[in-house]
Amino acid sequence: MPDNLAASHANAHEDGKLPTDLRARIIAGAVMVLIALSLAYAGPTWFGLLVLVVSLVISWEWGRVVRGLSFDLAFFVHAAAVTAAIILAAKGYAALGLAVIATAVIVLVPLVFGRGARLSVLGVIYVGIPAVALLWMRGDEPYGFLAVLLIFAIVWASDTAAYAAGRLIGGPKLWPQISPNKTWAGLLGGLVASTAAATLFSFFIGGASPLGLALTGLVLGIVAQAGDLAESALKRVFGFKDASALIPGHGGFMDRMDSIVTVAVAAGLFVLAVDPHAPARALLFGM
Repeated sequence: MPDNLAASHANAHEDGKLPTDLRARIIAGAVMVLIALSLAYAGPTWFGLLVLVVSLVISWEWGRVVRGLSFDLAFFVHAAAVTAAIILAAKGYAALGLAVIATAVIVLVPLVFGRGARLSVLGVIYVGIPAVALLWMRGDEPYGFLAVLLIFAIVWASDTAAYAAGRLIGGPKLWPQISPNKTWAGLLGGLVASTAAATLFSFFIGGASPLGLALTGLVLGIVAQAGDLAESALKRVFGFKDASALIPGHGGFMDRMDSIVTVAVAAGLFVLAVDPHAPARALLFGM
């Protein structure tokens, strides 16, 4: 996720133009944001299609990273389970979707051996649970789109500000053994931005508490940064810089979705405790 682009300076032109890789990063990011917002707004079915495509790509990237394989038996079990869970969640059966994920975990245990075996099982959970959580919240009308938009706003604000603060301010490294480019300035910048984004969001929703959403933004901002570090640690263990090269300037979908994954799970757990019958409303208005 947000990293300093020290190497980019070497590619910068003397006329002040953006480095090529940074231009590609900005363009690809803008396209992804436009697609995500459009399909989330279009309704649960279209959003479910988006979640399905992204989830299948991440399932493929997960196998590539942890097993060094792409289209093996474990991938097809993983992909089939995720597809079934997403379809069920999109149809309003989130609990059944989670049951499918749990079943796939049990099935995968005897199928994968050697390095990455346990992480192959974890991959089904990593992809399936956040996908179900996002669709569960999106299906709660009339607040579903706003709940997903809040999650996007928190994560995107956190990522962008962490990248900008880390690059412009620099300073002490956050955890160089895991992610050499991340800094404490980036972490604090991301938390300030996620809190501010959620606070501003409250002013566009009648009845929402600015203080309540500010706290939500802060907590989910912390979760977003933790998800980023966790994915960096996974790649470092297996010797990968990026999960793939599918997105110009960004790497793979795992590299872009790591914060969304952890934030979706955290938000899902929160709304489950507050009001499982109205998850989107619970996220926006709390108690």
